[in-house]
Amino acid sequence: MEQMSLFSTTVTEPLAARLRPTDLSDYIGQEHLLGEGKVLAKLIASDQISSMIFWGPPGVGKTTLARIIAHRTRATFIDFSAVTSGIKEIRDVMKQAEDNRYAGERTIVFVDEIHRFNKAQQDAFLPFVEKGSITLIGATTENPSFELNSALLSRCRVFVLHALTTEDITRLLQHALSDPKGFGGQQIRISEDDLSLIAHFANGDARSALSTLEMVVTNGDMQADGSIRVTTQIIEQCTSKKSLLYDKNGEEHYNLISALHKSVRNSDPDAAVYWLARMLESGEDPIYIARRVTRMASEDIGLADPEAIRVAIAAFEACRLIGMPECSVHLTEAVVYLSLAPKSNAMEVAYNEAKADALEQLAEPVPLQIRNAPTKLMADLDYGKGYLYAHDYEDKLTTLRCLPDSLQGREYYRPTAQGREKEYAERLQAIKDWKKAHGAG
Repeated sequence: MEQMSLFSTTVTEPLAARLRPTDLSDYIGQEHLLGEGKVLAKLIASDQISSMIFWGPPGVGKTTLARIIAHRTRATFIDFSAVTSGIKEIRDVMKQAEDNRYAGERTIVFVDEIHRFNKAQQDAFLPFVEKGSITLIGATTENPSFELNSALLSRCRVFVLHALTTEDITRLLQHALSDPKGFGGQQIRISEDDLSLIAHFANGDARSALSTLEMVVTNGDMQADGSIRVTTQIIEQCTSKKSLLYDKNGEEHYNLISALHKSVRNSDPDAAVYWLARMLESGEDPIYIARRVTRMASEDIGLADPEAIRVAIAAFEACRLIGMPECSVHLTEAVVYLSLAPKSNAMEVAYNEAKADALEQLAEPVPLQIRNAPTKLMADLDYGKGYLYAHDYEDKLTTLRCLPDSLQGREYYRPTAQGREKEYAERLQAIKDWKKAHGAG
């Protein structure tokens, strides 16, 4: 049973609140947690909720999941705000939970924005979670590893909620237009392309998408037949954004990422930043861009500047942790760094050539001298016979052959003279010269 929050008021509800689902069958997104047979869906269906933390960006359904649990559970459900509550309010709620426990009732306490509680406030929950007086559900947009006390966190299971896809949000908007609690009683004329535009602008945030839809319908053009017409221009005015030519599932998506990649490869930081901005301001997922930038760091730079991959991964982590719009500057740093770095495609060439040989000779046996021999039988079969341990030798080099016999002499990694790779080229040549001098053909 659900208990009203101590801090709720009766006001005209916005569209997002009116459409908040009360059952999992109406919930959109988070299939990795709530799909058929998934663990969280089972826990909710069986009313076997344990203490847990919902971690994810804004507008992905954290509070909605808590409300669904509130409707389904047989426990007392207390909705608690970390923004307006202090130690006194926490103690009042804990006293109520203790009374419920003595009466044989379970109590679920939902704390929205739990990361806003300080250490003392979080500590106040701990003994009640430990002895089972309450089941704690927290919602946070911040990494709980950093924002929650380790003792409290260790007693909670963390469920990571992902930003909604454009398809998820488009479905939600279509539902809002047809549901009587939304605009189902009105005739709203808006194209599929414009719905997709709102979904792109929302950048994974359902609440933002519904708020935008409500605003554009309110500001739509009333027609003679009583319908409301929403245009692209109205959407742009309400969102303060221009709709750039972009389709995240179509040709333009690939054209723009290609333009970004080739600008970096061509050492043009100005063009790289421009194409990056085109993608981000059109609603592209920054994580997708960060993955591609990480690929560029090895495909086009590699050992010419080994720092490039570290810069790219740092940008990826920044995107994952803080999202848009803040992470735009991290991606800018990465693409500028990669643009200015010396270029080498030696890693790409090496792998592709080795891949071709590997696919042609999948049955080629591993040479006996570099096989492990953990058993006597394997040793009797000459596994490991003739192996030379490089650290036992002064130069840390040996004449051991590691390629299959059919591929002896094959060279995959051919370093360039760019940046740091020039040093690796000199080192590789010295190794080859040593091996040749010591009889390794």
